[in-house]
Amino acid sequence: MPLLLPLFDSVVTTLRSAGCVFAEDEAELILSTARTPDDVAAMVDRRVAGLPLEHVLGWAGFHGLRVAVEPGVFVPRRRTEFLVDQAVALARDASLVVDLCCGSGAVGAALAASLGGPELHAADIDPAAVRCARRNVEPFAGHVHEGDLFAALPDTLRGRVDVLAANVPYVPTDEVGLLPAEARDHEPLVALDGGSDGLDILRRVAAEAPRWLAPGGCLLVETSERQASRAVEAFTRSGLAGRLAVSDELYANVVIGLKL
Repeated sequence: MPLLLPLFDSVVTTLRSAGCVFAEDEAELILSTARTPDDVAAMVDRRVAGLPLEHVLGWAGFHGLRVAVEPGVFVPRRRTEFLVDQAVALARDASLVVDLCCGSGAVGAALAASLGGPELHAADIDPAAVRCARRNVEPFAGHVHEGDLFAALPDTLRGRVDVLAANVPYVPTDEVGLLPAEARDHEPLVALDGGSDGLDILRRVAAEAPRWLAPGGCLLVETSERQASRAVEAFTRSGLAGRLAVSDELYANVVIGLKL
């Protein structure tokens, strides 16, 4: 980066002109990631064109890790770190962790790092996400499977899962078009659209989770504040002891279900 520092002011100016609110911070990240001035120029051009910063950089910071993020793959949000923290607090001795709807695999990687290396499995229906997740869970000896929710997982995991984290899509279909352009134009629809009320995938996960969880195992799913009460009800209907955890700081709502 020292050789690229003279470019800092011009990068900040270009980013600010394009509407980047945190232009200085973004310029620092671009300059620390780029290897040559040509790299800087190409990355700035992609950012000005509207690509998410994480897609421009090729990585995202998540729960103390640098997670690889490829074009067309859902970008892990900082608020989802709260889900990881809740899981770690509940299951410090977890021996088997599953990251469902894994996207980049950020949640699974963070859980593996925080829990001391449990057996880790992740799954996603999107082939691009599966390829990206393999890069991120490989350092933790994780396994990534392609398919629709639980159908992607090996049957040998049934009844053995201590932590089931499912960062399901939860944007109502009619509201996807209202998302920021970075999300709606550059992230896969399958990672955003949660059906008519945003809870279609959550209900499917909650209904089947008890068959996969070990006794005392937990299911954790992120949702929105206005959906939270209905999400807890879905957990309860499936036979799980459901409750809501909230972080006002991160604007995060996580529904937690325990198999008793």
